[in-house]
Amino acid sequence: QVQLVESGGGLVQPGGSLRLSCVYSGSLSIINAWGWYRQAPGKEREMVATITYWGTTKYADSVKGRFTISSDNAKKEAYLQMNNLKPEDTAVYYCAASPDIWGQGTQVTVSS
Repeated sequence: QVQLVESGGGLVQPGGSLRLSCVYSGSLSIINAWGWYRQAPGKEREMVATITYWGTTKYADSVKGRFTISSDNAKKEAYLQMNNLKPEDTAVYYCAASPDIWGQGTQVTVSS
């Protein structure tokens, strides 16, 4: 059974940091691309960051310079390092792996 499991969410104060992790367990031999997405209450799901197998990254303008996506191809894991978090970063964060595999989401709340 294909599984994608995120971890690392939680409550953090503004200016703080969190590191999200995503682990794939399934039959794919490689993951061609990973993505982190988020959905805040009342808003549509949006792309946060993506990374290809070869390491090409893309970020939403709102997180550039604060978030870093990375992956470990051998372990089939992806990570999202989030620094200088802001209240507007509060959302459920979802990991996605190509092709169209999604995790269950992890809550990130930024509040004092």
